[in-house]
Amino acid sequence: MLAVLDAFDSAHRTLTLTDLARRAGLPLATAHRLVERLTAWGALERDESGAYQIGLRLWEVATLSPRGVGLRETALPFMEDLYEATHENVQLAVRDGTETVFLERISGRAAIGVHTRVGGRWPLHATGVGLVLLAHSPPAVREQVCSAPLETFTPLTIRDPRRLRAVLAEVLRTGTAVSDRQITMDALSVAAPVRGPRGDVVAALSLVVPSEQAQPHALVPPVRIAAQGISRALSWGPGT
Repeated sequence: MLAVLDAFDSAHRTLTLTDLARRAGLPLATAHRLVERLTAWGALERDESGAYQIGLRLWEVATLSPRGVGLRETALPFMEDLYEATHENVQLAVRDGTETVFLERISGRAAIGVHTRVGGRWPLHATGVGLVLLAHSPPAVREQVCSAPLETFTPLTIRDPRRLRAVLAEVLRTGTAVSDRQITMDALSVAAPVRGPRGDVVAALSLVVPSEQAQPHALVPPVRIAAQGISRALSWGPGT
């Protein structure tokens, strides 16, 4: 059953039954039986074309993970303050293996449209939060990402391992990351690390704005202040 769920990723968000069976390595009849059970429970949903996608109930269960709940609840007031100050998209993400997982997002009608969603996954090299998380990852993770083919979304997506290594070094030097038109050609993000009680980077916070006339240097201070606020709150812990 888990093999069916594992067939979905950031590049395969909607799959037909045949695709699910192939990606899960299961006979079609077995895949059909498992998919029916997962759909009945709410882990999968069918769209208008009859294809399958991850269901809302699975995400609801995933949000109960201690790793995400305390972090999200602690970060939310700071994210709301950052949104009120900018009226742009504010995002919180963590690393899972070689992917970025978005825990929370705040956006308004006037904010630029973004392709990310809560619970969504993206490659680490292609977003501001991902670059922060990758820069602060163990060396083995950084090397795994840099040595693998880098997925491309726009002509400006980082695709050269040498350039990626240079960008990661700059992130460590400056303490922030700028991702300019890597996912779409109209968006730029500025991200900063969120640190846990032991000082290790546990998440990343970003502000996503229209790339046209964006001034990253002006966005760095509010993003950094919000991320530092979350870090302090995590260090204090509940009731302190």
